[in-house]
Amino acid sequence: MSDNSKKLKELRQEIDRIDDSILELLNNRAKLAIEIGSIKKEGNHAIYVPEREREIYQRLLNNNPGPFPNNAVKNVFREIMSTSISLEKTFKIAFLGPKATFTHMACLQHFGMSAELIPAKEIADVFDEVERDRVDYGVVPIENTTEGAVSHTLDMFVSSNLKISAEIMLEISLALLNRTGSISDVKKVYSHPHAIAECREWLKNNLPNAALIETSSTAVAAQTVVDDHDAAAIASEKSAELYDLKIVERKIEDHLNNFTRFLVIGKTSPKKTGNDKTSILFSVKDSPGILFRMLKPFAERGINLTKIESRPQKKKAWEYIFFLDVDGHISDKKVSDALKEMEGFCSFMKILGSYPKGEK
Repeated sequence: MSDNSKKLKELRQEIDRIDDSILELLNNRAKLAIEIGSIKKEGNHAIYVPEREREIYQRLLNNNPGPFPNNAVKNVFREIMSTSISLEKTFKIAFLGPKATFTHMACLQHFGMSAELIPAKEIADVFDEVERDRVDYGVVPIENTTEGAVSHTLDMFVSSNLKISAEIMLEISLALLNRTGSISDVKKVYSHPHAIAECREWLKNNLPNAALIETSSTAVAAQTVVDDHDAAAIASEKSAELYDLKIVERKIEDHLNNFTRFLVIGKTSPKKTGNDKTSILFSVKDSPGILFRMLKPFAERGINLTKIESRPQKKKAWEYIFFLDVDGHISDKKVSDALKEMEGFCSFMKILGSYPKGEK
């Protein structure tokens, strides 16, 4: 045996020993998770604790000496924690479906593969599943960096009592898919209106004569073209894998730095992590300069506003509800003081929750 072959054999044996140690440690961790689950059940504590997950990730990433990259550390421990939660109880998540939508991908990114992911047809159905306790949490889109707010989600928060428990940032990469893999076969293109808008320049330059047909989701678009040789779908690459389609072109979005923000909705709010966001719904009593006075309490306290979005009131013409995101947690004194001062100018105000900021 050559020196190289001998060295290779020794290194592989060492990897086997390390793998055996990892397996033993994983099972030890699983036993502790089961014990923690029993304690949580007896005390009626929440199984999913976003602030605890953030703490685990942060500690691991801070302590990682490499060369194993931080993003891989997070992915590995995402699945470890996902499996640990599933050992504590069956963990159900409703999402805007069907499978292979970007909301589905956001669920996998955040909750891992061991959660039971249940597709819903509409955003309202996701809220309903959580409100009726058929699932533990729901995941819905709230905004895209290119196309802006998802109005249906904003509207649902007006009437719902659900809270925001976490947010998920997912990079969006769109592909053109069809049966043959050839662009010359494409006479019509199906997709969600946001996805079509995000690829408008590419479509104009490459498929100027194709009919553009809107669907309820990118995954529905992929399903639609399975039996149509003249059609293509704008969807995720995962849709190609799931629905046995071929990729005509990857990354056809007009803006490459394209992210969608998703919200995890439930009935509880996480505790402070130190890197949090608070979301509020409010409407104002109409008077000159009222919006300036509404936002002044935050400016005076140095609180950063990361989003403000308006939606028309459905019950009164020319009156609006505002959706506001601010940096900080409701337990922060300056945040709570600003909200108390702001409430005096409101005809309606609802705190949707404080939760850990999502990471790109």
